[in-house]
Amino acid sequence: MKTLTLIFGAVYGMLSVILGAFGAHALKKILSVERLESFETGVRYQMYAAFFLLIVGYILKFETTSEKWVSILMIAGTILFSFSIYLLSLQDYLGANLKFLGPITPLGGLMMILSWGMLIWYFAKNRI
Repeated sequence: MKTLTLIFGAVYGMLSVILGAFGAHALKKILSVERLESFETGVRYQMYAAFFLLIVGYILKFETTSEKWVSILMIAGTILFSFSIYLLSLQDYLGANLKFLGPITPLGGLMMILSWGMLIWYFAKNRI
């Protein structure tokens, strides 16, 4: 789980830079300001998740189920949160009605919040 967490952290970081540059250059010409801001929110939170996973990957030993869930919730939550935002931002350009993804975004955000909460609990419990 440690290696998987570190890999996801690195991949999320790399994709954040790629998607951020893509948004700043290519999408700036085709998306509305509002849609571009949403896209950038997805990128920003994905980068936060990348840092989180890289740090957690080095701090936690992943010996308990709860330690594993800290990582799982952040990985899954970021996919649901950021990637649903990317698709919703691009739906007009793609010519697709992706409004069904609207409820997915807050679910991903909730998973990310739970991951942070579990990390706080881990720190309090282990007095690190």
